[in-house]
Amino acid sequence: MSKQKQRREALVYHAKPQPGKIKVVPTKPYATQRDLALAYSPGVAEPCLEIHKNKEDVYKYTAKGNVVAVISNGTAVLGLGNIGPEASKPVMEGKSLLFKIFADIDGIDIELDTEDIDKFVETVKIIAPTFGGINLEDIKAPEAFEIERRLKEELDIPVMHDDQHGTAIISAAALLNALELTEKKIEEVRIVVSGAGAAAISCTRLYKAFGAKAENIVMLDSKGVIRKDRGNLTSQKAEFASARNISTLEEAMVNADVFIGLSMANIVSPKMLKSMAKNPIVFAMANPDPEIEYDLACSTRDDILMATGRSDHPNQVNNVLGFPFIFRGALDVRATKINEEMKMAAVLALAELTKEPVPEQVNITYDTTRLTFGKDYIIPKPFDPRLIAKIPPAVAKAAMESGVAKAPIMDWDKYEEDLMLRSGNDNKVVRMLHNRAKVNPKRIVFAEAELMDVLKAAQIVYEEGIAIPVLLGDKEIINRNKKELEFDADVTIIDPRSEESKTIRTMYADKLWQLRKRKGETRYSAKVNMGKRNYFGSMMLVEGDADGMISGYSRAYPKVLRPVFEVLGRASGVTKASTVNIMITERGPLFLADTSINIDPNAEELAEIAQMTANVASTFGFDPVVAMLSYTNFGSSNHKQAQKVRDAVKILHERNPDLVVDGEIQTDFALNQDLCHNNFPFSKLAGRKVNTLIFPNLDAANINYKLLKGLNNADSIGPIMIGLKKSVHILQLGASVDEMVNMAAVAVIDAQEREKRKKAKMGKSNS
Repeated sequence: MSKQKQRREALVYHAKPQPGKIKVVPTKPYATQRDLALAYSPGVAEPCLEIHKNKEDVYKYTAKGNVVAVISNGTAVLGLGNIGPEASKPVMEGKSLLFKIFADIDGIDIELDTEDIDKFVETVKIIAPTFGGINLEDIKAPEAFEIERRLKEELDIPVMHDDQHGTAIISAAALLNALELTEKKIEEVRIVVSGAGAAAISCTRLYKAFGAKAENIVMLDSKGVIRKDRGNLTSQKAEFASARNISTLEEAMVNADVFIGLSMANIVSPKMLKSMAKNPIVFAMANPDPEIEYDLACSTRDDILMATGRSDHPNQVNNVLGFPFIFRGALDVRATKINEEMKMAAVLALAELTKEPVPEQVNITYDTTRLTFGKDYIIPKPFDPRLIAKIPPAVAKAAMESGVAKAPIMDWDKYEEDLMLRSGNDNKVVRMLHNRAKVNPKRIVFAEAELMDVLKAAQIVYEEGIAIPVLLGDKEIINRNKKELEFDADVTIIDPRSEESKTIRTMYADKLWQLRKRKGETRYSAKVNMGKRNYFGSMMLVEGDADGMISGYSRAYPKVLRPVFEVLGRASGVTKASTVNIMITERGPLFLADTSINIDPNAEELAEIAQMTANVASTFGFDPVVAMLSYTNFGSSNHKQAQKVRDAVKILHERNPDLVVDGEIQTDFALNQDLCHNNFPFSKLAGRKVNTLIFPNLDAANINYKLLKGLNNADSIGPIMIGLKKSVHILQLGASVDEMVNMAAVAVIDAQEREKRKKAKMGKSNS
């Protein structure tokens, strides 16, 4: 993507459909006059009086305990420098967004128009009663140190400057694990720190807290090695001044065990890397470009253990692994501060989590057979769902043990359950979907590429590395629209009707006739059909000229489905193809089937649909808990529709006793764990969180998924086709660009899975 286009897209993203990235939403009913009278006058007076009598009751009656202020004066914004408070606001809104999606904390951004330390501190103190915690952000050093120090001393709520401590905590966890793998001791290793800003100072202090020796540390700023004989050092730099008679990074790197980069791109050369000790640990964390490129470093030293700040290489040191969960733990015990004990607890929790078996959901996200503690995995992945259940409890326990917790937690099992529930209301599935597709992009046919929205989707998947688009349609129109979109990539464009495509069209037509000559297909009809893009695209998959296809944006579902079925057909052993929609809801993802194809499946077909849908849930890293839905519960009706569902459940229990599936059951009982457990304790679903809903017929499934989408604004991924020979997915008429991008990612993952199964089958036959 060109910088100009990226700039425009970023501006549109922030401006449309409404400015900004966050908003305030009510958490209580407000529909009636009674609701409003309780929310405001006169009812609001009662909690006011209670808080007046006991100030701590503010946590009981208001949102204070879950609200963190994200505060900056815009003096050190990302790589942009001192751009002022207004210009820093998009970053602070972004940080508030991360607080919400990773830890369900309500972040409120506040930008202060002052560079005066006293004014900054006094302002934050004045507004502090509003908040449960203060996250300081993008404040230049050395002022950042003094501001944080004073606020920590003068406030009785958690305060943390994430630029300092976030990077310190994550990198310290990675360093402890790296040292373990290289069999080195932190008390003995020689450490070079490139950079002397807030993050570098805080990182080095934390390393010392874990045992690093001051005499083994060399820190550099823009002038070179910080030495004791240099004048005009800040107190922070003086703390790490070296007595060694060296001046340059090149000299400092000789025989060093660890390099910590928090400075600028490409300042470490291969020569410097070669001069380091055996099994060097290199954390090149400058963003977006590290101090030495990952591939260059690894090709220079095969014994290197490398981490960067980038997501496209192993071992990403990413602050999002820390700050949301640290504040979550601090808020949940109403800690009066974030102290060293809490930070060190977060470090140890992160380090230990890396050594535990990785959930299949994480392996699937990163398209690996099995992530295990080792050279390429020294820190958890940002999409690891265990983070919220592991880091906050460690921080909370440390707060309690160090005496700064006002509301100690008594039931830790209940606390961890509550934490997991907090993590279920965001778009992790979508992020996971895209991330996994990017690992091994496939050739995906966009069958309606002349249409602007379809082309936009193709452009996004290309530029994001999700898929390799193949565009079907009139070349002249596609190229004209590409120019308008500034989509200048050299992607494959095929017009099935053009003279240029005559040879391949003729070959495809003959293949189609061979496939369907006993099913009513003539040579002439095959030739005519190959001029139609859904037939042509499907035949590309048959011949291995593409890996997947999406279509249906501009045509009715049945019209797209017919050529797909005729050319590709069902997979071996499948009686009925069907569809699944993934609904992204506040309770987490729900897998719904069959939403588009089978009007009234019988018991055998319903069981097959349920099994295939459970497989889809597993493919996306979720343990399927399947409810077979009906208007009745467990035999309360003998109507044939209820009996059909009961029979399907019996089939599933016999064929796959390990699958968690039960019914027939009504939707409210399926979705309410307590209701189900209290009324049907015998059920396999009792006490479990259902994530897969199988409807008895197409009416019920299609109406319900569209109702969820329309009334609750639930995002939908689908309909995902299951049971076909190849990866083809048909869009809903008029699907949005985002929906098409998601479906392209689904098509890629589907193709990836088919490729894996094929290789596994070949491996078995060869053995």
